[in-house]
Amino acid sequence: MRPTRPWIRRIVIAELALIALVLIVTGWFYWQSRAATTAFNGMLLDPPQDVPVVRLQGSDGQAHALTDFRGKVTVVFFGYTHCPDVCPMTASTVTRARELLGNQADRIQFVFVSVDPERDTPERLASYLAKYDSSYIGLTGDEQAIQELATAFGVHYAKVQSTSALGYLVEHTASTFVLDREGRLRAVLPFGLTPEQMASDLRTLLRS
Repeated sequence: MRPTRPWIRRIVIAELALIALVLIVTGWFYWQSRAATTAFNGMLLDPPQDVPVVRLQGSDGQAHALTDFRGKVTVVFFGYTHCPDVCPMTASTVTRARELLGNQADRIQFVFVSVDPERDTPERLASYLAKYDSSYIGLTGDEQAIQELATAFGVHYAKVQSTSALGYLVEHTASTFVLDREGRLRAVLPFGLTPEQMASDLRTLLRS
């Protein structure tokens, strides 16, 4: 057997080094991509928590409990229609997040629970939510029932007197809550997530 020429050996070594480099770079991008897609921006609850069956009057003219939406991932927010900032920002974020989900958007149900039942009638909620999406449902009703539901989610709210024409504002927890397809509380999303971050979290929950 003829000995391998030095320059051929150098070419083979260089090719092997190049292949190794390609594999390392490809693996790095794969794991970075995987980490990006599996990272969760909110807080996952493990195990998921049951929620009470509290029925409130819906903006669609029907009584609903949050557990009625089993089969879908339910996004729940406690707010009020006269809210000047947090509530419209959250509703807009949910709307944009659903748009980013494409044909999966129909598997997401947004429910807006009023913490201002004195002013938020079913009709007002329907008008308010229609600006974002006709599938959104608002819930209002008896103060005691709303308080029971809010307490189960750890939501605080309270009237605050205002010098504005509104008469009063309502301070309230700004987090968004997500129920899994079994109707159990599965995640809490902090206020301020981008639509892309929220869509990523919802996509994760749709897969689970």
